[in-house]
Amino acid sequence: MPLGTWLKAATSATALVLATAGPATAATASAGGTSAAQAAAVTLRYDDSRAAGWEAAIAAGVASWNAHVSNVRLVEAASGTAAEIVIVATTGWPQATLGPVRPGRQVRVELGSQAVDQGYDKTRIAAHELGHSLGLPDTKPGPCSQLMSGSSAGTACTNATPNATERSRVQSAYAGTVTALARTAGRTLVDAP
Repeated sequence: MPLGTWLKAATSATALVLATAGPATAATASAGGTSAAQAAAVTLRYDDSRAAGWEAAIAAGVASWNAHVSNVRLVEAASGTAAEIVIVATTGWPQATLGPVRPGRQVRVELGSQAVDQGYDKTRIAAHELGHSLGLPDTKPGPCSQLMSGSSAGTACTNATPNATERSRVQSAYAGTVTALARTAGRTLVDAP
């Protein structure tokens, strides 16, 4: 079997195992100190190689999600590796495909400079758009305390942390098997005010 075919098969098998592992637990595995929650989490890779100027905001948005949910982990895709979340910089309004994205499927996140030009916070934008990829719709209008309220919270809002309800919804979306993740998704949500 050619190496490329083998790697693709191994990656698919690993993603399937991760996706079907079931709800996370707090037990610690003996190998390497990895918790069972981390081992059972669905791992989604993101590619931000076409998001020049947004790297710090993306890293902060990813860190926020990873710090607040345990059933899904966002990791940067290695060079040449397929990613489930493709992030690009654009000149328009931010937008993303509504998830929850699953391993082996691909969604697009567009981080639009038009929102930044109008005064919106880059890190909040990145975290908000990643929230769409994880299955969260907009909650407009809404307060700054709701990450998914997006532009309706105003340009002064810099909150990039999902609230308890948003965290719970993402946890639930990734708590089950691949079949549970196969609910209706795929709409593109444009985050213009």
